[in-house]
Amino acid sequence: MNKIPGRLLAGNEKILSASYDEFNRIAVDLDLTSQASQPPRTRQKTIAEPVSISGHGTFAGNSTTTIRFEPTDREGWWLSRSDLPNALPIRVTIDNVWTTGSIVSNIVLRAGGPHNYVRMVEHIISLRMGIDIDNLMIKISSGDPPLFDRGSLDLLEALDRAGRRAVDRPVNYITVKEPVTLCWDHGQFLTVSPNTGTVPKLVVDAAVNFPNAIGKQRIIFPVNCTNLLTGAEARTNTPYGKMIYCKTLGKIFADIRNLGYTNKNILIAGKRKYHNQPRMVRNGKSLEPIWHRSTLDLLAAAALIPEGLFVGEITSYKAGHRLDCDLITQLYLQDLLTFI
Repeated sequence: MNKIPGRLLAGNEKILSASYDEFNRIAVDLDLTSQASQPPRTRQKTIAEPVSISGHGTFAGNSTTTIRFEPTDREGWWLSRSDLPNALPIRVTIDNVWTTGSIVSNIVLRAGGPHNYVRMVEHIISLRMGIDIDNLMIKISSGDPPLFDRGSLDLLEALDRAGRRAVDRPVNYITVKEPVTLCWDHGQFLTVSPNTGTVPKLVVDAAVNFPNAIGKQRIIFPVNCTNLLTGAEARTNTPYGKMIYCKTLGKIFADIRNLGYTNKNILIAGKRKYHNQPRMVRNGKSLEPIWHRSTLDLLAAAALIPEGLFVGEITSYKAGHRLDCDLITQLYLQDLLTFI
């Protein structure tokens, strides 16, 4: 069934109409809508015990960064720089988005002074949307999280080892009051629609369209532990040309001079083929890029809504971190969120 856009919050209607037509023509590579959604919960949880995990930094690949997950009585997810003892924790919220990067696209959260930031947070905070942890203190030894060879799977396994502890607060679910869309000039769009039925659930319908080996990909799935576990292993991807640029001319920029990209921790897409081994191959086609986009990137934007777990449906085409964050901002500016 063809999707239709919601009320256009910003963008050109003709561009959006053409882009939606293009989106609807993309074959669905994987449709998991018959799966059960995440079972609704009534009481919040935190982890039972602290747990730590270390890896090579993303922006300083020769360094080692340690993440320590700790239980907390604070509501929500928080980032705390252990190397900045006088800095307050940074709440995971759209209010604290500082930038979404330029050459290296990523979500950067900051609070207070200019040094109290954490980059590339999306691969951590996205996990909030698919697991049963409502309150979490994430202590990190620098502003540069590790980039693991298995995406965010190492983080999920660490959180599983930490166990759970109940918190005497209710779990809140939040949705949009009406279907709305944000569209950009090159046809990138995001549509969010209200939760339907009596059970709170989040369904993602995401597609990408790259002029390289990735090509056109589309998957539809309910957000649950099983699908988060699948998507967590998907690595970020980069065009082969950008990889070469980062290794040559890009070295003049401090942000990418020591970039920790390797053939193991990212997927490198050439014009007609991948330059390293892709994962998640289905019917001869690697769905690793769309799994990464739809779970570790897109769900990170939903995680920036701190008042509760976002439910409803998200439709995404050719979007990225900046558009994701712009949409969440508009939901607040135009008072479009409501509890269910």
